[in-house]
Amino acid sequence: MPKSSKLLAGAALAVFYGAGAWYAGERISDMPFVASVEASAPAQEAPHPVVDVVAADARSITEWDEFTGRFEAVDEVSIRARVSGYLDAVHFKPGDIVEKGDLLFSIDARPFETALAEAEARLSEARAAARLAEKELERAEQLIENGHTSRSVLDERIHEAEIAAASIAAAKAAVSRARLDLGFTQIHAPVSGRISDDFVSPGNLIAAGAGSGALTTIVSLDPIHFVFDATEQQYLEYMRASASSGLREIAGKTPVDVRLIDEADFAHGGSIDFIDNRIDRSTGTIRGRAVFENPDGVLTPGMFGRLRLATAEDARRVLIPERAIGSDQTTKFVWVVDNTGTVSRKIVTLGDRYADERVVEGLSEGERVIVSGLHMVGAGAQVTARLIDEPTVQMAKR
Repeated sequence: MPKSSKLLAGAALAVFYGAGAWYAGERISDMPFVASVEASAPAQEAPHPVVDVVAADARSITEWDEFTGRFEAVDEVSIRARVSGYLDAVHFKPGDIVEKGDLLFSIDARPFETALAEAEARLSEARAAARLAEKELERAEQLIENGHTSRSVLDERIHEAEIAAASIAAAKAAVSRARLDLGFTQIHAPVSGRISDDFVSPGNLIAAGAGSGALTTIVSLDPIHFVFDATEQQYLEYMRASASSGLREIAGKTPVDVRLIDEADFAHGGSIDFIDNRIDRSTGTIRGRAVFENPDGVLTPGMFGRLRLATAEDARRVLIPERAIGSDQTTKFVWVVDNTGTVSRKIVTLGDRYADERVVEGLSEGERVIVSGLHMVGAGAQVTARLIDEPTVQMAKR
């Protein structure tokens, strides 16, 4: 048999039977042609897998807390009639923006005009009676000086003059009340804002008083409030941070930002203007409120939003790409490579997210973190690390 054929045959026997097997009374591993195969094919070490790594980056960032809340109007007014009567006219369109002082409703004014005329006539009558009483008093004073009347008559004239003066005052009050009632037949907007629907149509008899139904409502739009709840722990952190920075109060001094449910960025800036005076015992939270300018009226009462409040500025934190973070149930970890190419696993605690990066605790600046080829690594594995550059993201929290 040619030598090349023997080599191929020996290799096939070694694979099929194993090097320690016997063939034709001879151990296969002792056969010269098998030894020749082994000598001609030296073992080669498999290359280490190549993985991409990035260096954990430490940067100064602003840290935020976020709260979900709802916008509320600074002023919300239910419009009710102050006098009873038939509704004559509605002077607005539902949903309009109205200004303070605009005419909204008209009530039939004729009964109130009649009442005012009657009150004015009684005032004239009281004034005439007062003039007569003054003249009678003057005559009584002259007669008592001449000794032609008694002191009791003078006292009676004084009493009549005082009653006449009091009657004038009562008649003036009646005129003022009748004039007020007549003015209340014209219902004007007490605040500027967006008006709701008219709940009562013209021709209906409406009643006066707080117990009567509202005719409509008005909510102010600019400025507008944003109300949210903070935990007791968050409240304590902010108060201590404010005290350490020399601020006595958070309200009026702390800037905040809000984004709406369809926005990616916190585009609306405002400030905290109120912190409640106690923590709710049932929820363990305290109510906070921020105020925002709203010149275009986009922010509407009842609308949900997400508010962020800075908890630390220029804080030095370690950031890594979020795709490098693995999860083992509730444990978060990353794979790191040392200078010898050995892989090890490190447990990390996650912080805020900035674009595609995440703040983590448990890593040091400069440690090389694996971001690709994660399926090829394990604890103690040897790899070839290829350092790549990640673009620095803007410090805008999502």
